[in-house]
Formats: sequence, C-alpha cells, structure tokens
Amino acid sequence: MKKLTILSASCLSACTLFAGLYGDTPDDRHAWAVHDRNRPNPVKVTAAPGLPPSDAVVLFDGTEKTFANWCDKKGEPTKWKLVDGALESVKGAGYISTKQSFGDCQLHIEWASPSKVEGVGQGRGNSGVFLMGMYEIQVLDSFETDPSKDPNPNPNYADGQASAVYAENPPLVNASRAPGEWQTYDIIFHQPVWEGEKMVWPGSVTVLHNGVLTQDHWEMEGLTTHCRRRPLQPHAVKLPLQLQDHGNPVRYRNIWIREIPSRYANKTHGGPAACRAEVMKLRSETAAKLFAKIDTSKTDAATLCALLEVISYCKEPPYTDILKKTCCAYKARVEAMNDAALDNAKGELSSVKNALAVLRRNSVIGKECKMCALLDSIWERKGWNKKK
Repeated sequence: MKKLTILSASCLSACTLFAGLYGDTPDDRHAWAVHDRNRPNPVKVTAAPGLPPSDAVVLFDGTEKTFANWCDKKGEPTKWKLVDGALESVKGAGYISTKQSFGDCQLHIEWASPSKVEGVGQGRGNSGVFLMGMYEIQVLDSFETDPSKDPNPNPNYADGQASAVYAENPPLVNASRAPGEWQTYDIIFHQPVWEGEKMVWPGSVTVLHNGVLTQDHWEMEGLTTHCRRRPLQPHAVKLPLQLQDHGNPVRYRNIWIREIPSRYANKTHGGPAACRAEVMKLRSETAAKLFAKIDTSKTDAATLCALLEVISYCKEPPYTDILKKTCCAYKARVEAMNDAALDNAKGELSSVKNALAVLRRNSVIGKECKMCALLDSIWERKGWNKKK
C-alpha cells in the first residue's frame, strides 16, 4: 500500500507538469497553450543601472574607438568633433551616420544643447535623431518655450519642439531641461510594414524624454521633411541611424541601440500577423517532439497525460490511435479498483481528470468522453466534489 501511495504522488507530479493540460490549449492563431512550459523562454539579458543592456550595440561611449562607428552621409570620415567624451556637431559638416544599419529598435541617446543661449525657436540648439535616416525625433532647446507665459519667452511651433515627431506630432508635454544640461531620449521604434507596394502598418514610435513619456506609440504619417507632408513609402528594412547638423554645436553621448523584432515577425502566436499555416506547422512539430519522449508501451496515468498533451497540439493519427488504446487500458484498470485503491489513487486520477477537463473545455475532445464520465461518476460517488 505504501508503494502505491508513492506511485500516485509520482504520477501526480509528472502529470501536473504538462503545461498544455493547464491553460487553454493551442488554436488556429496560437501555437502554444496559455502558460505553456513548452514555449521557449526569452534569452537572458543583463542591464545594470546606467549601463547599456548586455545585448546592446554601443554606438558611442565617449572613446575614439566608438567615434569610428560614425561617418558622413557619403561614408567618409565625419568632421564632427570628439570633445570631452561627447560627439559635437560642427556647422556645415552635415549629418552624421552610423556605419551599421538598423531597423526596429530600442535606442538610448543623451544630448545637450549649447549652454550659451542664442537665437529663438528653431534657431536654438537645433539638431535631430533620424531613425533609419527618415523619421526624425527633434532635438532642440525648448526649455523656455512656455505658452502659459505672456509673452512666451521662446515661441515655437508645437510639432518642432524637443521630442516632437518632427512636422507630425508635438510631444505630450515639454520635459526639457535647461540649456547645457544633459538630456535623455529613450526611443522604441517600429518601422512601417509593407507587402510590396501595400502598407500593412505605418509603424510607431514611443519616446521618453528625461524619463517622461512624450510620444505614446505614435503611428507614422510620413517621411520627415520640412514644411510639407511626404507620404510613407517602402524602403530597406535596415538603414543607418543619423544625427542632424543644423548649424548649432549640439553634443551627444552614451548612445546605444538594441535591435528588436517587428510585431509582424511573430506569425505563430497571436498578434496581427498570426498565420494559420505557420501556427499549425509549429503545433505539429511540438506534438512530434513530445510524442518522441513517450514510452507508448506503458498505460499508466503519466503516459495517458502525456498523450493527452500531444493531442492538444495535433489531433491526428498515430497520436489519436495510441491515445485510444492507452485510455481504454487505463479505464479498465480504474474500473477494477475497489474503494481503498481509488482512495490511494486519487492523486493520479485527479491529474487525468484535470487534463481531460482542459481538453473538453477547449473542445479538443467531446463531451461524451467515456473516461470523463467514469471519473465524474467516481467523484460523485466518493463525495470528492464536496467542499470541506
């Protein structure tokens, strides 16, 4: 009797680990169950405070080595200067570009407008961060731009202030620091998605300016230009990041970038690009991997639970044939148990019952399942449904 109790606990432990028999099962748009332990876990990334994440590409850290990551638009050495660990724009030197190309990304960049205030509006500390060289987040001294004051100390147009999506969308708030102070942009950028000449999604940008949300998933309306609207158009999926020379000595430092996947890259688990053919292919592959681990000569509870998990991914022969055989054999064993044996086997029976309930709830198996009916009748007769 002691040996049987140990076996039951072992079966319970094995069965409850099958994640496909816990949350809602895979469907036409989801290759994985809810809380599925077969679903791959994300890779580990470390991120110490104030330092780039371990998977980031460091574009500039104040050294000559990373200064070499940049060039002018023609690929020639830039005329920008390395001053006190910062990149400083030089009037007439033109835009500066990364030698490496990027697409969807998380970008961290720090900048400072000149401490000596000159000019007004667009003439004050003007520069810009050009994602893929086409989508600008404005860099500008907007510290004194304050419409609550009359007169406004530094009047400007709203879609040209610091952290604006230039010529499209003003920042939600003005989070600017004083001239000469270092400021941060943390940008999440997703480029537009195209199928040939057809635009599927315009892309989006989120910006935190000095830790304050200033652009909230703004969907792009066009390619950046001045004074006019320029519609979106297909382009390469990776292009250099650029920083603008607008005639003011703006400084940059601590620039790093992380490439991130497009939401349209996910074709197997939810999201706007879920593809049934891709989902079913992955479900079939998962079922085959799980089935390969099963000793089909056994007809115990753990084997039955494992087979039930397999059919949650793929309900086709030979899986269904072997499941039917195993289920019949296990059902016969349960029917032969007396009350004492049922009490001792309650743990493993609960595992099977719970697994079947998940599949029945998700219509993987029908409500007429004979194994379900048997277990339901045992629970009713034994009073196991009653709450203590």
